[in-house]
Amino acid sequence: MRYAVLVAGPAGSGKSTFCTALLTHLATMKRTAHLFNLDPAIGPSEYHVQPSIDIRELISLEDVMEEMELGPNGGLVYCFEYLLQNLDWLDDEIGDYDNDYIIIDCPGQIELYTHHPLLPKLISHLSIQSIRICAVYLLESQFMEDRSKFFAGVMSAMSAMVNLEVPHLNLISKMDLVSKKSGKGTGMRKALIERYMETDPLLLVDEPHSRTNPKFHALNQAIVQLIEDHNMVQFLPLDVTDEDSLQGILEHIDYMLQYGEDEEPKEPNDMDDGDFVEGDDEVEFD
Repeated sequence: MRYAVLVAGPAGSGKSTFCTALLTHLATMKRTAHLFNLDPAIGPSEYHVQPSIDIRELISLEDVMEEMELGPNGGLVYCFEYLLQNLDWLDDEIGDYDNDYIIIDCPGQIELYTHHPLLPKLISHLSIQSIRICAVYLLESQFMEDRSKFFAGVMSAMSAMVNLEVPHLNLISKMDLVSKKSGKGTGMRKALIERYMETDPLLLVDEPHSRTNPKFHALNQAIVQLIEDHNMVQFLPLDVTDEDSLQGILEHIDYMLQYGEDEEPKEPNDMDDGDFVEGDDEVEFD
């Protein structure tokens, strides 16, 4: 049985850093994992480890933009369409990896996850190849500074969950940047962080209402209602500098993929959001 973890999220959310950290963590556990670079715009120099599979060996965004005279977004779509037309190349690349983790680092253009059919087609093909696959969607902790921006991220995560149709885990990345000196007391900070992890829709009503034009209040309320009705998006905190954080997330991924199903089933350990209040002081909550 083979396993694949699709790492998705907006540009700058820390996907490549998470992939590298997860690979390193798996190596310390004597588990075999391989990196699949699915971003045709990223070269090997972007990683601390050499990708075992690299879409740029098939096609690169730079070449497409130059030869086809396309912009970045159009060129990226062309690259994925070309990959889907050459799935025999992909089958050959992944054919040697058995009982291994394949960690797939995706591009940062969120439209690929939210409404394009390209990634769902790729996922369907991998499933046919007897590869169990799940998705991990990253949203960076800086989004918590702006509640409107945060809930735009929540909506994109929800859209990705609906579009990809695979077991899905959402993470708030870069939690090592969250301030331990916000001036509100540990208990209040922990409670506020928990509201973000649980995506409390009332966060969108309180602060944005106070500084937006009243004509947008009905829209805010409609978004709140949509999030409440679906009740799909929750987050776990991610700190790539903390082995316990990585281990907790790996346990959730293993559980979603039913990794080692012939062994005694294990449920992931609960992760305490309060553990991530102790960081540097770059970010402060309102």
